[in-house]
Amino acid sequence: MLRYILLFLLLSTYASAQNPDSLEVYSRDSLRYTNLKARMSKTKFSRAVYRLLFRDVYNQGKVTEVKEIETNPFTPYEGMVIRKIHIRQLDILGESVYDTTREGKRLEKFLSKNLHTNTRESIIRKSFLLFSEGDDIQAKVLRDNERLLRANRTITDARIIVVPRKDVTWMADVIVLVQDSWSLNFRGGFNSFNKFNLGVENVNVRGTTHSQLTRVRWDSKDIYGKKFQFRTIYTVPYIGKTFITGQGSFIYERDLEEQSIRFFRSFLTNETKYAGSVEAGKRMVRQIKRNPSDTEEPIIFPTRFNYYDIWLGRSFKFPFPASRLAENSRIVIAARHNKFNFLERPEVSPYINKVYWNKSATLLSLGYSNRNYKRDVLIYGFGRTEDVPVGHLFALTAGREDTEFGARGYAGLQYATGKYLPHNLGYMYGLLNIGSYIKEAKTQQGVISAQLNYISNLIPFRYSFFRQFFTGRYTRGVNRDPLDYLNISGDQGIRGINSEQLIGTTRLTLGTETVFFSDKSLLGFRIAYFVFADIGLVNGAESIWKSPLYQGYGLGLRLRNENLTFNTLQLRVGYYPNIPGNTSVFRFGVDGNVPLRLRDFDISAPAIAPLQ
Repeated sequence: MLRYILLFLLLSTYASAQNPDSLEVYSRDSLRYTNLKARMSKTKFSRAVYRLLFRDVYNQGKVTEVKEIETNPFTPYEGMVIRKIHIRQLDILGESVYDTTREGKRLEKFLSKNLHTNTRESIIRKSFLLFSEGDDIQAKVLRDNERLLRANRTITDARIIVVPRKDVTWMADVIVLVQDSWSLNFRGGFNSFNKFNLGVENVNVRGTTHSQLTRVRWDSKDIYGKKFQFRTIYTVPYIGKTFITGQGSFIYERDLEEQSIRFFRSFLTNETKYAGSVEAGKRMVRQIKRNPSDTEEPIIFPTRFNYYDIWLGRSFKFPFPASRLAENSRIVIAARHNKFNFLERPEVSPYINKVYWNKSATLLSLGYSNRNYKRDVLIYGFGRTEDVPVGHLFALTAGREDTEFGARGYAGLQYATGKYLPHNLGYMYGLLNIGSYIKEAKTQQGVISAQLNYISNLIPFRYSFFRQFFTGRYTRGVNRDPLDYLNISGDQGIRGINSEQLIGTTRLTLGTETVFFSDKSLLGFRIAYFVFADIGLVNGAESIWKSPLYQGYGLGLRLRNENLTFNTLQLRVGYYPNIPGNTSVFRFGVDGNVPLRLRDFDISAPAIAPLQ
């Protein structure tokens, strides 16, 4: 279904006067675009994809058969020596990695050159590339590197192209196409001079890929006396060639105060041997809690604590090299230690509010990870290349927690799988998470949770297409405290509402969404229309099967420009027939919808199964 997209991504080439061989490739571009257009004009769906991705070809030429190519385009160049690495940075507006011949309009060029600073070439070479000049080409490394470039929020899209040398057959040049995201974003709101807020975020400070977020808020009538509120977060995505990310946060707001510093590195690829993080800080969180067994007003109290958290993981190649799973499989051993010391909290005892105990924990995990990726478009994005994770994950976690009321053990397991279904039936993802503290052979604060996600293939409709999404979640808390419960509103179940009355220790939610990706745009923003239906059960003080079937239905539209880093603008109208506390069954919302990402199958820090 997406072979035309994949085909074009790999045929796209870059011409540079510094590389004589690439000039010949460049001269064939117009013919390739003409061939591609002829090929994609055979069906309604392929014509829709062409209209989505390209403005038009710019030349006419002889139509020839274009051969279908394998998933990894770098395999034919395996073992060649990299002679030169050329980095071409596209303008953030007008140009596209899908079509290297496309040129922006005069205004697009002006905005790209004068209101944005492209990522420095030296930064890309030093901190973002897994290969260097003189290295042998490894197809898997180049494919992983292309994905890592796209995963960074400062980059909209990226391509790596190999151009073999004609004079030296065992050498090749590598071209890295990079298109930045818009770096400077503003947010704000103004009610009056007594209440307003303003925020600015630079996700690529002076082309260094560092990001800085600063927000201020003034509310002269704040009920807690915090008239002035402030937050700043500074992030360095990769420090040198280490692929370690550093982040410092200073937040002084009504419901959150935080001063923290964090350094972390994940298992970026299957070849990454070490991952881990070091984090320390202090935090105040003002929480709103309600006892599910009564109807009293919500309890509002702050929690304040100091903490540190350290973990380290090591991956090993699969011990059975002859297995067909060996190439993308790893065995991972990890250890974690953390400590939380509360300075302010609700009343605690050996029997209640265990989540607020002073504690330190040491956890160990043993896991198996098999991960691969498939390129796709229009899942959660609006046209950019998306790397869909395919694989399996299985992890066992065990450890000990020392608390002010004695020690207890912990045991948990996690299993996840994701794959494209045969016969073009779509993508399926499943997750099972089980864990519990154990003391005196009895469970404490246990969790059993399962999740199922289904994403259909792109379904053509006139000049565009749509997708169908389905999500099912089941969560059960075992021996939880009264103030430690689940909520089925918002992102946890029924979108568009936020109710502290939809709570309990067992939850079942089902949601479906149909998204139509329009072929129209508004001032460079792609448009997607959607309809949704969410239903959910939550047990409250009784059995979940005695719960009313809470419901939410609605429709809306989303606007997004993939070259910009701020959230998708979402307008939604919802109908909620039986939500307690609602003043009206209809709700209208305008918000910044954060684009979701599919869960990867890399193993991270040993963790306590969350109740969420």
